Amino acid sequence: MAQNTAIQWCDSTENPTMGCEGCELWNGTRKTCYAGVLHRRFGGVSSGYAPEFEQVTNFPGRMLRATKWSDLTGRDRKDKPWLNGMPRLIFVSDMSDALSEIVEFQFLRDEVIENVSSEKGQRHRWLWLSKRPQRMAEFSDWLDVDWPTNLWVATSITTQQSAARIKHLMKVGDEQTTRFLSVEPQWEAIDLSRWLPEIDWIIQGGESGPTAHPFHVEWAEDLVRQCESHDVPYFLKQLGSKVSLAGKTARYRHAHGGDWNEWPEQIRVRQFPVADAA
Repeated sequence: MAQNTAIQWCDSTENPTMGCEGCELWNGTRKTCYAGVLHRRFGGVSSGYAPEFEQVTNFPGRMLRATKWSDLTGRDRKDKPWLNGMPRLIFVSDMSDALSEIVEFQFLRDEVIENVSSEKGQRHRWLWLSKRPQRMAEFSDWLDVDWPTNLWVATSITTQQSAARIKHLMKVGDEQTTRFLSVEPQWEAIDLSRWLPEIDWIIQGGESGPTAHPFHVEWAEDLVRQCESHDVPYFLKQLGSKVSLAGKTARYRHAHGGDWNEWPEQIRVRQFPVADAA
């Protein structure tokens, strides 16, 4: 919901919907999703938010607005040099899950697909993330048009069990579709070697906040090796607010462990699945 964002792997964010019907980060016992926390503060107060996080609300026109943002192809990003040379990268649905059951496919077609496919929309690269890849696959089947090649799709993985979402992600789009995983926040050791031959990109990150699960630096080292062995581009976003290194607590100046200058050299990796990446 911003033309400029601090999120390390994109330039901008936009949300065709606000709110979510819940996941492992937001349920009856755990409420740590940052989008949910922000809705508790601004929901019902700011017109840009859903009345409540659990009340998924459509916001038509936002994606059209984002298509008009300037083209960043060939532009340097001072604070994110790993994005240099690429088109504008827009994270779709950082404050919502637009694949929530209440959201109609016709709205997603009109708001997402048509704008991404438009002349101005094609200047940008759109990265659509959902914890409901099964419904995204159903939406893909429902469409009567081709999936736009500049609309990348992803699902979030937090545990080994949640890796089951990947099988649904593989059914979204067609052979031209770029599919990636956001392994964030990672709560335990995860083996993705089974899926990596079919995945185009991996983002990894630890959890932030006072109730964060510990993130082990060894998990990053392992996933870097897994990706290298399968020639999959890898991007480490952050280590989180509770970091373990060699069985001991690691301290970093950056509150979320997001400054790669503080990391061990072998995990300072921020790659993209495109030839024009820096």
